[in-house]
Amino acid sequence: MRNTIGCDGNADPPLLAIFAALDERTTSEELLARIDRKRVPRHVAIIMDGNGRWAEQHGEHRMMGHANGVTSVREALTAATELGVRYLTLYAFSTENWNRPKEEVDALMDLLVRTMVKELEELRTNGVRLNAIGDLDSLPESCRGTLQQGMDSTAGNDRITLTLALSYSSRWEILRMVSDLVGKVAQGSINASEINERTVGEHLCTAGMPDPELLIRTSGEQRVSNFLLWQIAYAELWFTPVLWPDFRKEHFFRAVLDYQNRERRFGLVSEQVAPK
Repeated sequence: MRNTIGCDGNADPPLLAIFAALDERTTSEELLARIDRKRVPRHVAIIMDGNGRWAEQHGEHRMMGHANGVTSVREALTAATELGVRYLTLYAFSTENWNRPKEEVDALMDLLVRTMVKELEELRTNGVRLNAIGDLDSLPESCRGTLQQGMDSTAGNDRITLTLALSYSSRWEILRMVSDLVGKVAQGSINASEINERTVGEHLCTAGMPDPELLIRTSGEQRVSNFLLWQIAYAELWFTPVLWPDFRKEHFFRAVLDYQNRERRFGLVSEQVAPK
């Protein structure tokens, strides 16, 4: 079907574009109703990208982008909890982020502490278990203390586990895992021949957690940026041009709907995810 020409001389938009525009107006409640609760991913991971660009577009300091991103964290956590997702992992601060200007890093650490203090009671009330992975010893003492307090006070919650990846990179994690296993082999507590995928998984930061089935990245970038490289081997990837501070529940729901309409393949084994 060819596009028709309107009276203004411009071609009418393709039907697919029209349908896409209409779908963008779908409310979060309508999207939620379309999701099959029996096939929701147990673990969703998110690369929260675009804070700096959001601030630049709004004529604000970069820190305003990070501050507004806190609202998006609440939205993603609320959406995941409503769907019954059991694990939500957020890439909050990478090891590479330490190379940013000291002023920005200090402000980010301060924002983390203030947010933890402000949100802790709500996390406890809503059954959220707080967790953190990464080189946590590299964080400022105030951050480590507040983070540990949050993890301790929510340890008994089991509705959903919210994991913050802080001072984290997958290469750092894998190197640490290799070092741990080499040390155990040298000590004789494990034989090299016994090391398998399960052994590796038990020595990663995410030990005890299922691998993510869905990875979301905002801001339009289509790469995984050194995040959970081992764990996302078979994850479905969902990219959106939405900058992180603008990310809302409906975007999370759209990602899950797209996940449910894919056919997941695991080598010779496939799992039909598309609705019947």
